[in-house]
Amino acid sequence: MNVDEHQRVIDELQTVVADTQATLTRFEDSVMDKEMFADYEKLLTILDDTVKQQREHTRVVLG
Repeated sequence: MNVDEHQRVIDELQTVVADTQATLTRFEDSVMDKEMFADYEKLLTILDDTVKQQREHTRVVLG
């Protein structure tokens, strides 16, 4: 992958991060984080995995 491709992936991953964070906030605001704990945990895992992937692509771009 070249730098532009890595940057595109970073940008797409940022969209996933923002969307997941918004969903987590909605879960918390409606107390679904306690009622649907397994789903809430899955969202946290998605967020964690996405941030890790984004970090790796950023490291490559920064050299």
